Amino acid sequence: MGKSEIKRRAVFLDRDGVINKPIIQHGRPYPPKQVKDFEIYDDVVTGVERLCDAGYLLIVVTNQPDVARGRQAREVIEAIHQEMLTILPQITRVEVCWHAGAEWQDPCECRKPQTGMLLRAAEALNINLNQSFVVGDRWRDIDCGRAAGCRTVFIDRNYSESLKQIPDWRVQTFTEAVEAILLATTVQP
Repeated sequence: MGKSEIKRRAVFLDRDGVINKPIIQHGRPYPPKQVKDFEIYDDVVTGVERLCDAGYLLIVVTNQPDVARGRQAREVIEAIHQEMLTILPQITRVEVCWHAGAEWQDPCECRKPQTGMLLRAAEALNINLNQSFVVGDRWRDIDCGRAAGCRTVFIDRNYSESLKQIPDWRVQTFTEAVEAILLATTVQP
């Protein structure tokens, strides 16, 4: 197999609740409304550096249905992503689902738990999904990762919602998620 044919490994990161602190209302997480409200968790910069140093592509996969629902301007989301990329230049790609979701009569193939964002990134960047991970803080992330054939790491932020599938790892912090991935990487054949 030629060098250009070697498939890469990736860590797919949810945004709100994994990279940045969400706004919690009634036990559920919501995205920041403005760039000034975007605050990354303290352990994310170091964790992202460690994953990058271990050879992983880092891809953010985020549902942003409030744009289609008329609650948020796309320009604000894009400005938040620009801020995120300034802080975390190791991120290779940002995949966004802008659809409102089936409950809003706006079904798609990319809104997690659908696998469209992962499949799109995998094709564009030559990623082996079976050697990749999804890190998320909600059931949609875990179900998406499982459906795509990735291993899953759930960061339990104590929301008032339940998982539908069991993740490969359940942790409390981004640092612990990174540790789980790096440990799994060292014990692979």
